[in-house]
Amino acid sequence: MTDINHSVLSGTRPHRRLSTKNSAMTRASSLIPPTLIIWLQRLLSAIFLGGQVLTHVITKPIHRRNTIEQMSAVGPESLIIALVTALFVAMVFTIQVTREFITFGASDAIGGVLALTLARELAPVLTAVVLAGRVGSAFAAEIGTMRVTEQIDALQMLKSDPVDYLVIPRVIACATMMPLLSIIAFITGMTGGLLVATNFYGISANVFLSSARNFLTIWDLASALIKAVIFGILIAVIGSSWGLTTTGGAKGVGQSTTTAVVTSLLAIFVTNFFLSWVMFQGNGSAFAGM
Repeated sequence: MTDINHSVLSGTRPHRRLSTKNSAMTRASSLIPPTLIIWLQRLLSAIFLGGQVLTHVITKPIHRRNTIEQMSAVGPESLIIALVTALFVAMVFTIQVTREFITFGASDAIGGVLALTLARELAPVLTAVVLAGRVGSAFAAEIGTMRVTEQIDALQMLKSDPVDYLVIPRVIACATMMPLLSIIAFITGMTGGLLVATNFYGISANVFLSSARNFLTIWDLASALIKAVIFGILIAVIGSSWGLTTTGGAKGVGQSTTTAVVTSLLAIFVTNFFLSWVMFQGNGSAFAGM
């Protein structure tokens, strides 16, 4: 009995409670995968990097040579794959829509529906997906290799800011080339849809184009450009951030490249939802004139 009272007075039981609480927290933290924790940390670093990019673009000069080189890598070198993707996706979409619209006697609306879909969603999103796989992965691999080989440390020793020298040219290149690629992808998709509608289903080209002209508005094209700019910034910032936070040698570079692409795709799809929700609230008016 005396031993029990002594243990109570000496605080043994509260110590056991504390140790029990710590063990419970340890078990709870062990339930969270380490890879998820690392991913969240790198995502937070990407958000901070985006803030740095905004600040540096406003306050510091831009490396023009690097920017032009990156624009060449992002734009012309990605053009073919972006156009092929837009062409065949638009043709498949036209096949699926046309066969149903003809059944309901609404063949006059096929061109307009394709134009709206391409302008609002398919052209900017598909182009962003292509660039995330091609350009975003290249950014992560290139900068990641520079990180693990200590080239970025050498830049800092030479008093060159990696954000100014490496990241900002890539962000500007993606933000400027993405809208151009999206517009060209839109035109290519409309051309593919027109070929399918006229050659496979006998729909007049004048009817197809007139429908597209009646449905499409300036805001639809503007929304495509806005989305394209935002998607381009996301791809560049995420790819660059994952490269800057690469560790672990060649294996780490490969992991950073893969994770950067996956994260860019997730960011594109999530951001696209919120942008669409903000841009296209209320009732549509595309069918009002029919």
